Amino acid sequence: MIDTNFRNNKFQLEKPLIALFLIYFLFFTHNELKAQFANGADIGWLSEMEDDGYIFKDNSGIEKNCLDILKEKGINALRFRVWVNPKDGYCSKKDVAYMAQRANNMGFDVMLDFHYSDYWADPGKQNKPAAWVNHTVDELLTDIYDHTYEVLDTLKQEGVIPKWVQIGNEVNNGMLWEDGKASVSMSNFASMIKSGYNAVKDVDSTIHVIVHLSNGHDNGLYRWMFDGLKNNGAKWDIIGMSVYPYWAELPWQEDNEKSLSTMKDIIARYNTKIMVCETGYLYNKPIEANQFLLDLIEKTKSVNGLGVFYWEPESYNKNGYQLGAWDPITKQPTVALDAFLGINPTSVKDEQELYNYKLDIYPNPFNPKTTITYSVPNLSSISINIYNMLGEEIAQLVNGEQSPGTHNLTWNANNIPSGVYFCKIEASDYLNIKKSNFIKIIDFKS
Repeated sequence: MIDTNFRNNKFQLEKPLIALFLIYFLFFTHNELKAQFANGADIGWLSEMEDDGYIFKDNSGIEKNCLDILKEKGINALRFRVWVNPKDGYCSKKDVAYMAQRANNMGFDVMLDFHYSDYWADPGKQNKPAAWVNHTVDELLTDIYDHTYEVLDTLKQEGVIPKWVQIGNEVNNGMLWEDGKASVSMSNFASMIKSGYNAVKDVDSTIHVIVHLSNGHDNGLYRWMFDGLKNNGAKWDIIGMSVYPYWAELPWQEDNEKSLSTMKDIIARYNTKIMVCETGYLYNKPIEANQFLLDLIEKTKSVNGLGVFYWEPESYNKNGYQLGAWDPITKQPTVALDAFLGINPTSVKDEQELYNYKLDIYPNPFNPKTTITYSVPNLSSISINIYNMLGEEIAQLVNGEQSPGTHNLTWNANNIPSGVYFCKIEASDYLNIKKSNFIKIIDFKS
């Protein structure tokens, strides 16, 4: 017979343990599951922007650390690119270690994106670092391993273990061209991926390795690349993709649908996890950007994707970049980033007035004065000149930095003959020319 008193006493003793287990299961595992999806931002420009005096404000207009604002917007993971020997020091091992440590100290998960170049690597260019240019394929494999290991080991010694590491950036046709060009030698490229993979795992086996392509809408590209890598023995943990309707020249709804189709296919075909490592939308269409991003996040979650990273949301007035999520006038994040909080502002009145380049002349034809109206999206060096039919410059109206917004100036053509003239506005990333007709009315009484 069972001793019921012993059983009851035993249960009484176990109740606190059961309660603790339930608290752990319901609270800690719930939060762990919530944290699994990366609301990410690539902020590789941030240290340079801070050095150049850029400021960042929250949506109340209070100036703050950019990382604090990103956290308020639901961002929980940050991505940093790594170059080998960049000329200005930004995105170097030292710069990345500094930024990764800042991110880690604030509780962000960290992703490192190894370009294996001294500067940008992308589908159009995969240039070797200057120090590796004359190396053989075997030497390049050693270079990849040593560089990857050194950067990650340095971070680990500082207490930072990235959650994810990319071996190459948008490697649609391999990296370290010509030796690692996939269309020329898939086996060489696969060996490079293996070398990077091994370096990552030798530093810390918990780090997830990503192979990242652009053009999420192009399923054929993904099949070609990952069939080739698989057949040549390469390893990876996650397939990363870029989703940019702007660069795909597709409506965002269509780009998202095609990218979702690619996700489903590569998950089934390679039994792998996926992540959107890069995305972005025109900064001056924040409502549309918000809708696009909400939809992309939902679609990525629907296939158990691991996260979505916005590429340089903090960028404004930086190198003419148009796909950020910061207002260059207010210095505040746009409603695009509210998508990471699950917020969808549907009213047009919520959308900030954001400027793009524009050039207008009115009246046209004119005599002898007309107003030239122009808009600039960010602090830019602008020139506005007038040319005659022979291409000769006859007047320079603007030459220097102009603040964001719409500007007006008056052009008085009283001292030139009637005729057709051309007004040219030029910035580092913009050029436009408008034709104007000056019709001088002759006063016969004079």
